[in-house]
Amino acid sequence: MNTHLTYRKATENDLDYLLDLRTKTMVPHYAESNLPTDHEATLKRVLYAFEKAHIILLDNQPVGLLKISTADHKTDVLQLQIDPAQQGKGLGKKILTDILNEALLAGNTVLLSVLKTNKAQYLYTSLGFKTISEDEHSYFMEFSPL
Repeated sequence: MNTHLTYRKATENDLDYLLDLRTKTMVPHYAESNLPTDHEATLKRVLYAFEKAHIILLDNQPVGLLKISTADHKTDVLQLQIDPAQQGKGLGKKILTDILNEALLAGNTVLLSVLKTNKAQYLYTSLGFKTISEDEHSYFMEFSPL
């Protein structure tokens, strides 16, 4: 697949898109995990670290969300969501591979968490992430450059 991905900073004008995206991508996993799925809980997750939110664009069309934070030799993938209509096309793998390559160059460890009900965990494992801890609902994973 020839993927031309770009990113732009999310703004308040993107809130409706981001709420819809989160509803399509995450609410099923939250429901399966018996976590809150109401509008208020969904909006709270959309607004979490909103200053780090970037809309993922494929050929200038929005296809997802990436929130990432880098500090103290750590790159934290806070949220990565790909529209279900675009899943299975290698976009998530490409985005994560780019993040891992940048982290390797900087000597950063990459951290993320994934709900136990989310099949994305298999992608993360295939890219070299290791589970370092877990709680009732999530796996906490790490990719170390060493």
